[in-house]
Amino acid sequence: MNTRRQFLIQAPITLLAVAGACSKGQAPGARASDAGTAAPGAPPTFGTAAGSGPPVTAATFAEAEKLAQVTMSPAHRQQAAGSWRSSLAPYLERRTGPRTLALADGDAPALVWNPTLPGIAAGSARDRFVRSTGGAPLPASDDDIAFAPVTQLSRWIASRRLSSSRLTTIYLDRIQRLNPKINAVITLTKDHALARAALADREIAAGRYRGPLHGIPYGVKDLLDTAGIATTWGAEPYRNRVPAEDSAVVKRLDEAGAVLIAKLALGALALNDIWFGGQTMNPWLLEEGASGSSCGPGAATAAGLVAFAIGSETDGSIVSPSMRCGLTGLRPTFGRVPRTGAMTLCWTLDKLGPMARSVEDTMLVLRAITGPDAGDPSSVPSRLDFDAGAPVAGLKVGYIESWMKASPATDVDRAALETIRSLKLVPTPVSLPDWPYSSLMPVLFAEAAASFEEMTLTHRDDMLKMQVDDAWPNLFRAARFLSAVDLVQADRLRRRVAGEMARIFREVDLLLVPSLRDEQLTITNFTGHPSLTLRAGFVQVSEARSDWAPDPAHPLPRFSPPRRVPHGVTLIGRLFDEGTVARAGLALERAFGVVGERPPGF
Repeated sequence: MNTRRQFLIQAPITLLAVAGACSKGQAPGARASDAGTAAPGAPPTFGTAAGSGPPVTAATFAEAEKLAQVTMSPAHRQQAAGSWRSSLAPYLERRTGPRTLALADGDAPALVWNPTLPGIAAGSARDRFVRSTGGAPLPASDDDIAFAPVTQLSRWIASRRLSSSRLTTIYLDRIQRLNPKINAVITLTKDHALARAALADREIAAGRYRGPLHGIPYGVKDLLDTAGIATTWGAEPYRNRVPAEDSAVVKRLDEAGAVLIAKLALGALALNDIWFGGQTMNPWLLEEGASGSSCGPGAATAAGLVAFAIGSETDGSIVSPSMRCGLTGLRPTFGRVPRTGAMTLCWTLDKLGPMARSVEDTMLVLRAITGPDAGDPSSVPSRLDFDAGAPVAGLKVGYIESWMKASPATDVDRAALETIRSLKLVPTPVSLPDWPYSSLMPVLFAEAAASFEEMTLTHRDDMLKMQVDDAWPNLFRAARFLSAVDLVQADRLRRRVAGEMARIFREVDLLLVPSLRDEQLTITNFTGHPSLTLRAGFVQVSEARSDWAPDPAHPLPRFSPPRRVPHGVTLIGRLFDEGTVARAGLALERAFGVVGERPPGF
């Protein structure tokens, strides 16, 4: 298949031809309607509006055919050119005038993606949350405390062996000392965090314990609104943007007693790992980026600068930095977590989820942020059934044999299949049709370009640091020329692909996939299935890795001898069945036995 990267690089090549064609010649005059001569009771018809829009010629359509991959005869081109200004151009009036109408950030499309197909039950029949048992003594070392999972930190805080104020101070000190190495923090919320930590300590001392996130310091990707605190989206045009209200997820974490300590980096407008302050680096390999677009949550959590973080994913932005930084990343089912107050990239694809240092940590966070919100029409009620002690033997784990044999799968991925067998889960081969899954991508590009229409049309996109072919400025401009017909067809394909995933999940309980396999990232993000990425081992790399298309003028650093870095696997679950995915993930995490190793120097 054509990969997403190939599409990003190749799609814009011929777009400028359209603009050139528009400047050649004058289109035949369009026939204006005369409403006064219409017979009483005559219905309105297409092609009778007053002419508007730029003049076009048959040559314009001949050039545009190269983009749309359709062919018209000379006569058809001439007919289209003659009628364009009266038939189709008037529908651009909202944008081109005379009656322009701006669309606000909160104006979601009328069409809402529902990942649950009619007639197919999704999710658990009950709400249940059972934590793991046991505990450990409080370490003497601040560094050991900083790297402890939320699962353990919460027990120390609840028992008052550790105060929220002390834990917050530990993380603030680590941010001051270590963030210059990785550039993961956009805005440090020191005063806010210390005040929240002191409040948590008072409440816990008074017996008002709110739950396992009470007093736990965390960071959020800087696309989640925070009242009175800059929310920059990582992009130059918005670096002074200060919202008046908290996003729904931040409100819920606030209600859970968590302590916001930092707004964390994201690639500008949620793409890759370069933002207006530079590049966020991987704590395990400082010569490469942390991957994106949740680069800040990935790097900061891996480096022990926060206890957990909130990331977002549209097409790999939780999975990829979790892989690069050796984290556990949970991408919830589309619709489970509300996106109210979060930057919109794609209404039908964006998801918010936790990034942490253990599987159970991600579930503790998911429990706090799940549930619908009136500000997000895609958010829905759902149940969460999780039991950390429930057995996993007998669960059927699907896998696609050809994917496990080819790149990007590694020996770590293949060893995970053997680990599954040792845990008495049942590896089960499954198959997907060999369809052109990249044909779903017009949905992403069209929605993203619509989200940032004003920035594109006013040329404020020129302010962004990255202006390469596969960066947003070029892609937003190119997306203006995508075919609306093909967008509808992509949406129809999306429903067809969802049907194939429903078929697979009638055969198995979950899927094991290579985390960065392009097809699985595209398919599961478009269908909305939940994804859990967890560290499974280590691999050797002889060259730094990048989210960006190769640039021969700026080769990536090479290493001799190769460097040892974390590598993870991904579990995909049924819609709204994160509990089963996490239960299997917990068993694998214990069996792999690699989650506790820290990046050198941190």
